[in-house]
Amino acid sequence: MKLDPLSVPYRAGESVVRLAWVLIIILIGSPAFGGGVSGAAFLVTAWFLIALTYQLVYYQRFEYELTADTLDIASGVVSRRNREIPIGRIQNVDISRNVFQRALGIAQINLETAGGSSTEASLRYVSLEEAKRLQSELGRLKRGESSGQTEDEAQTRELFAVTSKELVLLGIVGIDLRLLSIVTILLPVIAPSLREQFVDPLVGLAITAPLAAAAIVVVAASISGLIAVTNYYGFRLARQNGELHYERGLLQRYSGSIPLEKVQTLTISENVIARRLGYASLAVETAGYAPGDAGSQSAVPLADRTRVFGLARSIEAFDPVEFERPPKRARERYLVRYSIVALLVISAAFAADAYTGLTFAWYVTLALLPLAVVAAHLKWRNLGYAVQSEYIVLREGFWTRTITIVPYYRVQTVLDSQTVFQRRRRLATLVVDTAGTSGLTNRLPRALDIDEKRASELRETVADRLQGMVRQRRTQRRQERLESIQTMQSDEASSSSA
Repeated sequence: MKLDPLSVPYRAGESVVRLAWVLIIILIGSPAFGGGVSGAAFLVTAWFLIALTYQLVYYQRFEYELTADTLDIASGVVSRRNREIPIGRIQNVDISRNVFQRALGIAQINLETAGGSSTEASLRYVSLEEAKRLQSELGRLKRGESSGQTEDEAQTRELFAVTSKELVLLGIVGIDLRLLSIVTILLPVIAPSLREQFVDPLVGLAITAPLAAAAIVVVAASISGLIAVTNYYGFRLARQNGELHYERGLLQRYSGSIPLEKVQTLTISENVIARRLGYASLAVETAGYAPGDAGSQSAVPLADRTRVFGLARSIEAFDPVEFERPPKRARERYLVRYSIVALLVISAAFAADAYTGLTFAWYVTLALLPLAVVAAHLKWRNLGYAVQSEYIVLREGFWTRTITIVPYYRVQTVLDSQTVFQRRRRLATLVVDTAGTSGLTNRLPRALDIDEKRASELRETVADRLQGMVRQRRTQRRQERLESIQTMQSDEASSSSA
């Protein structure tokens, strides 16, 4: 099979766009290189023709074939590369299309495999019909269905579709609170120039600094909210044949599948704004995605919290959760930590007022001390863990609280660790690692600052239940295999007697 012929001019155009602006700047800014608009246009045109020739050769030498067991890809212009990707190792098949690709009727297919640190293979680009065919065929082969079987439309069940109201709320609650750190970077740059507009520099600083900070926050929040809306415009989630199928995006349209049997963890996220409104989001992690590809795995971008938990239980049947918090001495640890930070800020403000020409109301920073008490309590209150018969559920975070559901049979490693400061208070952290938990948040699921004896007990409990569930699943698969063999033998005997 070949790529779509339109992939040749499109890929050549991509190459020109990536480099044309550099060439234009060099030519216009450097007359020695034959500057001017005409020179830039000539060089860009020449580059496009070179890229077009290269892409034409690439198109001729790129082939792929889907067999019953593998997806074979042969590529390379100068050096040849032949790959055979086992169907059983393919975890996710995603289709993406930007505005230009949709206009041309082409699409990109990304294949993710178990344990891969990057995308295993990409087909850039095939027709939309071919992309959907490959996605469907790969799903059928992974499920072990014969080619004669057809999809039963009655088995397709829509689980979630984002509404206009939820999309607007997503733009509000989808603000990345980490963007507020931009204030500390831009404020020292912007505030001095605004302060010069006032006769008294101190008055100018007192007025312009808060206004500039508020303006930066509003701009950052607007940008992050707009990104969230465009990413999840038209989001739909359906379930069919043991897979979750999603579709989303305004400028860049994505569609793909999440095999339920490959699910590693479920993560329910609620930032502080969403919690106040009673909303949450759900993300499904599989082993196939490379770090940084978490967006493709979002199962529900935003919905009522009760509905999100219901959808999560339809994927993994965990029980209602009652969290056990860390001991109160963990809260004392946070209080000491935040109080030290507050005292350092207060000391710096006092020193600036006393030993520099910058006079201001330094004593306002004393309000950080009671805030440290509140912050320590909120951090402790939002920590927790729950041990269930088939799952361990972990909770952490105040600004963005995450609840992670981990099936025991998906656990790769479980360990308890202690820092120097934790040992002083007889605390420890239990870390539960799966094949997919580093991709979404770059933080492993953990029970933070729990009693050290309890952490040791939990480590043994999780390890024992992991072994028990692995033995149970092996026995179940062995029985299913025997039943399949018996069915095949019975069918063969029936056909031979007929």
